[in-house]
Amino acid sequence: MAPRDYQSEKEKCIKFLQEFYTDNEFGKKHFKYVDQLVQVAHREQVALYIDLDDIAEEDPELVDSICENTPRYVSLFADAVQDLLPQHKEKEVVNKDALDVYIEHRLMMEQRTRDPNEVHDAHNQYPAELLRRFEIYFKHPSTMKPKVVRDVKADSIGKLVTVRGIVTRVTEVKPMMVVATYTCDQCGAETYQPIQSPTFMPLIMCPSRECQTNKSGGRLYLQSRGSKFIKFQEIKIQEHSDQVPVGNIPRSLTVYTRGENTRQAQPGDHVSITGIFLPLMKAGFRQVVQGLLSETYLDAHKISQMNKTDEDELGTQDLSEEELRQITEDDFYEKLAASIAPEIYGHEDVKKVLLLLLVGGVNQSPKGMKIRGNINICLMGDPGVAKSQLLCYIDRLAPRSQYTTGRGSSGVGLTAAVMKDTVTGEMILEGGALVLADQGICCIDEFDKMMDADRTAIHEVMEQQTISIAKAGIMTTLNARCSILAAANPAYGRYNPKKTIEQNIQLPAALLSRFDLLWLIQDKPDRENDLRLAQHITYVHQHSKQPPSQFKPLDMKLMRRYITLCKKKEPAIPESLSDYITAAYVEMRKESRANKDTTFTSARTLLSILRISIALARLRLVDMVEKEDVNEAMRLMEMSKDSLCANSDQTARSRRPADMIFATIREMVPGGVGRTVKYSEAEQRCVSKGFTPAQVESALEEYEELNVWQVNQARTKITFV
Repeated sequence: MAPRDYQSEKEKCIKFLQEFYTDNEFGKKHFKYVDQLVQVAHREQVALYIDLDDIAEEDPELVDSICENTPRYVSLFADAVQDLLPQHKEKEVVNKDALDVYIEHRLMMEQRTRDPNEVHDAHNQYPAELLRRFEIYFKHPSTMKPKVVRDVKADSIGKLVTVRGIVTRVTEVKPMMVVATYTCDQCGAETYQPIQSPTFMPLIMCPSRECQTNKSGGRLYLQSRGSKFIKFQEIKIQEHSDQVPVGNIPRSLTVYTRGENTRQAQPGDHVSITGIFLPLMKAGFRQVVQGLLSETYLDAHKISQMNKTDEDELGTQDLSEEELRQITEDDFYEKLAASIAPEIYGHEDVKKVLLLLLVGGVNQSPKGMKIRGNINICLMGDPGVAKSQLLCYIDRLAPRSQYTTGRGSSGVGLTAAVMKDTVTGEMILEGGALVLADQGICCIDEFDKMMDADRTAIHEVMEQQTISIAKAGIMTTLNARCSILAAANPAYGRYNPKKTIEQNIQLPAALLSRFDLLWLIQDKPDRENDLRLAQHITYVHQHSKQPPSQFKPLDMKLMRRYITLCKKKEPAIPESLSDYITAAYVEMRKESRANKDTTFTSARTLLSILRISIALARLRLVDMVEKEDVNEAMRLMEMSKDSLCANSDQTARSRRPADMIFATIREMVPGGVGRTVKYSEAEQRCVSKGFTPAQVESALEEYEELNVWQVNQARTKITFV
């Protein structure tokens, strides 16, 4: 590689900043960076993001140089901007801070006392870092492929890299010293020390000429007021689980963010970070312990939020008219519900409930009280009814979510753990799954297999939406405003119709009442249904997509954006509906008192109806709840109870077998002229519906005596009279 003339490179930087433009919609030239320089000069903007795609249009070679030797070019661009700022200053900055006053005062003192012929000492010159009020960051070129955490190796040191991962830890923002300012106690001269590394050795002896000449040995004292500090935050990112090779555990990477890039990510976010990969030199005792090894970190330049499943950035733009029309056409409620896990057959009402869980209700805060708006749902059912698949789909669809299983998570893992901070060494709280899923959804699979001690951690979250902690001298309350979607198996593995509902569920009543809907899915054999389910599964297995239906399911990105739009609405319940809702609730209480074998109905049930009604109104993007919403909420309540009543088809079974066999054979009669049915076919159909051949025989004789049909002598066909 040929030696570079960095002076000419700096000229290129200045030329680019001054001359780069794009054409706006009116065909006029828009000088993108000149406008930003004006704002920086007027202190209206701090961070100057330089898009490398823009440089690629002018000078592709310069982009390669920047990506190869980023730290050098950051300082070159900073010098270029510093040189250009006086030209772009159109007005005086009024609000001055302490540093401005300091520098102004120093310059005045210097002009008064200084001899014009004196050569100024380098240590007493103002370092460039002290005078700069801006930060330079690079935005990676679109041609640069994002790397996996474990692919960032030694060959990337000093280069610009883009890494994708999930944020696991974020420290609090602390001030970090960039320039240390010292004052001499003998001669009063000021000395500046720019700091590049995480540790530094303070200067002790005054380097000014006066002290050197007099040999007075002036001591330096650090002036924190005159020093410059910037915001500093450390982020830990971990690679995605699907990028981990077989048999390995996920790797993590430390990211240092400074200035305007702090507070850009929260734990649990999926992010893409562009930055410079650098070694971190330790000093003193730590270096002795570490030996020849060196830590590495990523100096962040650009942090952008990502979608969970797709490779693109998080879509924040509003829905277009066309997309809104596509969603809000007729029976859009059914369409949206069917778009949730379309590869899973059936479960229409369960999918509707999951859609309402994603949208959620509105949080109410009367004085000194808090009524949650999040909807909690428990799916309880036989093995093999796609509960876990629904949970996984919701976990992928929701913008913020956490997925845990009952056995794999302890109470501390769900709430918060007390840990020692690696940087400062003090005790800190590390949020668990429920804290990370704040303002999102926490999916808990195998809910019934959790330890009772761990399950109690969820009680407070489900109603108060907070986690109170008093451990290791830390007393605090953490927010956990998340909806809980739990999946569980009944107590006996499968639902036992001979036992009562309480015996089957075996969860404490205190926990059950906190679930807005408890949905019991029973796997009952039914020829028609089983046939359709088997066809659906085989089709999905062959083609890896759902079979064609009457409408095309919406894609995940569109669903996410529509749900975000729905969450902005805050519908209210009109007074005209309050009597209707109270009457319905009183009726439900009366029924539950009369019928012993039902789940517990309490005032929480009434709140559940209100929450579901509000979620339905949100889904329609209206500001008032209507009677249809309440009716649909009541219907979903009934359906969840309905699925609990294992004997819901008792009324059908109470008919005599002979009558049901007659109805079955009558359905087989073709609509045409011949009113005959083959005997063997009729018998086969009845046996497949669960009747014995003896019952079929007796039914045929009984209806023959009534002269409804006649069976021929050879017993091969049945003719209706």
